[in-house]
Amino acid sequence: MRISPLDIQQQQFKVKTFRGLDPDDVDAFLQTVAGEMEGLIRENSMLKEQQSLQSREMQNMAEKERELRDTLLSAQRVIEEMKANARKEAELIVSEAEIKGERIIADAERQLGELKSRIEEIRRQKIHFEISFKGLLESFSRQLTGDEPV
Repeated sequence: MRISPLDIQQQQFKVKTFRGLDPDDVDAFLQTVAGEMEGLIRENSMLKEQQSLQSREMQNMAEKERELRDTLLSAQRVIEEMKANARKEAELIVSEAEIKGERIIADAERQLGELKSRIEEIRRQKIHFEISFKGLLESFSRQLTGDEPV
């Protein structure tokens, strides 16, 4: 059975004529107990509200902590993916640069070979021209000196 402050205030006791309690003292004590109980009930109610509020706040904090943990894990996964993609991209760039470099070297070697061939051809033509020119000069020289018939 629960007793409320009102129950305490309204409690009536039987009065005995011999050696009974002073009704005014009993009423004053009951008023004091009722007031004290009323304060305790208010305090208890307030503490329950605070506990409920703190419980909700703890649940919110736990939810935020879980969300933050999930966000951090997602961010970590994204960072790892970005690093992996950057590595792959760097490898691709290096590979393409190596292939391009090899092509440039191959083209340069081919052009060098062509230039060497042209230089060699020009040298042959020069030698052939010099021989032909010397022969022509000797022929003209002999004609001028009269050693050769015209």
